[in-house]
Amino acid sequence: MVAQPSSQLTRKRITVRGVVQGVGFRPYAYNLAHSLHLSGYILNTSAGLLIEVEGADSAVEQFQDTLRRQPPSLSQIAEIAISEVVPRGDSAFTIQESIATNGEFAMVSSDVGTCADCWRDFSDPGNRRYGYAFTNCTNCGPRYSIVNDIPYDRRSTTMAAFQMCARCQEEYEDPADRRFHAQPNACPACGPRLALSKVGELTVRIKPPMAEVRKLLREGQILAVKGLGGFLLACDAENDAAVRRLRERKRRSEKPFALMARDVTAIKQFCRVSEADGVALTSSRRPIVVLPRNPGSNITWAVAPGNKTLGVMLPYTPLHYLLFSDSPDQPAEFTALVMTSGNLSEEPIVISNEEALHRLRDVADWFLTHNRDIYMRVDDSVIRTFACQERVLRRSRGYVPQAIDLGKPVRQVLACGAELKNTLCLTKDHYAILSQHIGDLENYETLMFFQETLGNLKKLFRVTPEAVAYDLHPRYMSSRIALELPIERKICVQHHHAHIASCMAENHLHEKVIGVAFDGTGYGSDGKIWGGEFLVADFAGFVRRAHLRYVPLPGGDAAVRQPWRMALSYLRDCFGPDPFPEALSFLHNIPDKQISVVDAMVMRGINSVQTSSCGRLFDAVASLTGIQRDVTFEGQAAIALEMAATEGIAEQYPFAINDGEPAQIDVRPMIRNIVEDLLPSRPVGEIAARFHNTIAQIILDVSSRIRKSDGLNRVCLSGGTFQNHYLLGRALDGLQENGFEVFIHAAVPPNDGGISLGQAVIANEVLQNGD
Repeated sequence: MVAQPSSQLTRKRITVRGVVQGVGFRPYAYNLAHSLHLSGYILNTSAGLLIEVEGADSAVEQFQDTLRRQPPSLSQIAEIAISEVVPRGDSAFTIQESIATNGEFAMVSSDVGTCADCWRDFSDPGNRRYGYAFTNCTNCGPRYSIVNDIPYDRRSTTMAAFQMCARCQEEYEDPADRRFHAQPNACPACGPRLALSKVGELTVRIKPPMAEVRKLLREGQILAVKGLGGFLLACDAENDAAVRRLRERKRRSEKPFALMARDVTAIKQFCRVSEADGVALTSSRRPIVVLPRNPGSNITWAVAPGNKTLGVMLPYTPLHYLLFSDSPDQPAEFTALVMTSGNLSEEPIVISNEEALHRLRDVADWFLTHNRDIYMRVDDSVIRTFACQERVLRRSRGYVPQAIDLGKPVRQVLACGAELKNTLCLTKDHYAILSQHIGDLENYETLMFFQETLGNLKKLFRVTPEAVAYDLHPRYMSSRIALELPIERKICVQHHHAHIASCMAENHLHEKVIGVAFDGTGYGSDGKIWGGEFLVADFAGFVRRAHLRYVPLPGGDAAVRQPWRMALSYLRDCFGPDPFPEALSFLHNIPDKQISVVDAMVMRGINSVQTSSCGRLFDAVASLTGIQRDVTFEGQAAIALEMAATEGIAEQYPFAINDGEPAQIDVRPMIRNIVEDLLPSRPVGEIAARFHNTIAQIILDVSSRIRKSDGLNRVCLSGGTFQNHYLLGRALDGLQENGFEVFIHAAVPPNDGGISLGQAVIANEVLQNGD
């Protein structure tokens, strides 16, 4: 191809930044340039893409315009810079070797679910990739989980170990082929392959028939399946015995398991799927979507005991599809499969074959592995739709490492996040790079995952932090990690300030807001445990304007595991030393000796820090109403209380707001009324609904007081409590009906998974102000 002669020959240098590597941008630009008879070149750099195009003025202009308006579907252009350079008289447009530049970084694409074209290849008996578990192309497949450095080329991925066969190499080099420069390109002749092995046996079956694998699942066997970002544990979701056995082995007594179904039609057999849910399920990210459960399906109740919702996803690799059938023409052999993280309870997801065979040998019966290494450990993401939009609850595969544009230059900072649902965050240029979900920092394996992720992201994005931000809580492991790092500048950030800053950053707010931070635990600047907070905040600081009245937290963490302790604490706060009403049935299920011990803690202040936590208030009401006495996972009582709430109830309970700086919200009137409602046995669903309505009214009333005193009209809602859609909907409606401009989370979790982002922007503000 030769550039067309023109009296108005011009050459432009175009640099493109954003998610532009691993998304088919080079073949796209190559074909566009050829169609316009332009010469020049394109290459990957450590900062993104460098393009030079030469030809007629009008053609070069059209190239630029098309690049801006119609880029590849998976790309996300953050910045395009164009300058004029001297024409060189190139004879063709070429894709050149990538170049690495010190200190520069390019955005890396997240892993992408299999595209429609690859599904067709995979499903076509006449195609050489028919039934091939690792079919992908330029528009789909592994990205973040296999890349170990930039620029994004095959040699910088775990696919470097696989030499392409002649036919794959031909596709890779053919500009007309959609696998042109597809770095994970492979086929059955040259790519990764499956293996099946049984626990305790040395024999490994290479390229096992998937019909054999499905037979094992039908028989109730538990399989450890190596997926995209780690191992998953699979069993038949309609086999109650298999699911219960998996719970026992995984040490996960009640926390819900995720499910996978072959298509949306199958999901509709056991869940209600809204239009927004359907969009989320079928998106290229393929997250787990939390859906309302249909009663009466054959999915065993043991999948999510006591839950009215199920977390469900669709296959995001051909391997997952093969667990249901060999092709779409054959009926699926399962309505749904349990697909839960391949780990023991609270440990990181397992990624290597050797690690899986060691750590999961007492959980799985069989191992379905492959020989493509996973470089970045990344769990499945979890979302729930609200107001017809995705709301991320766990940000991981498909979303990470998509950067958050902060809209202004920032320094290079590391934020170490919280103790629970930990993520870390790095900032550079004008971006925040939020890590995948790491988990609860309570064991050695998770700490190693934190260090592994930090090292990988620093390398990938060329970040050398000049400061580290950490939580105020002195015993958080994330804070200890930060304090031990060889980074001189260390910036301490209060937990709830970070929650509000996270919501502000996601919504590109910079001026002061009314911040409502409701969650379970956060260390306060007064040494008490906060969690029901109203702040006036910006990135530079905050003032605590109001909070829930303090009550004792008897036994510390024991009160989190045993909500009845919080019920006792609230009853003592309400009734003082008077005897409790006999009709409180929850007390009858607890041994008198335990009640006496905890009662003494509360009355005498022994081993009982004061707390204003909204999460603990939810726990107390869940226990008072008999919904949940003890919990086995974080947030279980609050979830159960939300599930119990009856729709269509408008009434609420009384409460008081006591003047002061900060003001205190007194919920003793509400507790008294709840107890009174329990005496004639008012339906628990009505009590739960009235409780939620009361919390929503508290949010409105206190926000109105702050608007009057501070002249602020913007409200940010953040914290794990706002994962509760029953509460969120009522709070949002009340605020908006009264003229408030309300901001909530969507791309960043409202729970502690978003804390690191808030820490990072607050630390940047400290550095910018020279404090």
